Amino acid sequence: MKRWYGKLLGGIAGAALLRFNPLLGAAVGLLVGHAFDADWFGLKRDNPHAVLGLPREANDAEVEQAYRRLIAQYHPDRLQGAAPELRRQAEAKAREINGAYDRIKRQRKK
Repeated sequence: MKRWYGKLLGGIAGAALLRFNPLLGAAVGLLVGHAFDADWFGLKRDNPHAVLGLPREANDAEVEQAYRRLIAQYHPDRLQGAAPELRRQAEAKAREINGAYDRIKRQRKK
């Protein structure tokens, strides 16, 4: 279900703050509330689905497939003979992928 409470609270707060023109305030508050509801201000690290390149509505099979594809691509063991800097980058990316996958699994168990 899509979030809606940001729009409601934004509209009320905007109308209250711009007392000289409550309609304008409500419109501005509605836009800001919509931005929060749509996660326009969310960071990539706050969204583990974005790390895996998936929408939030992805099912378990899609999450598992994306995880396996990315970890196979960025696993540090695949870069045995590569430069140390490249291995460090792959290790960091693999940690990020593993962390995102773990967060999704924990969220879905709740």
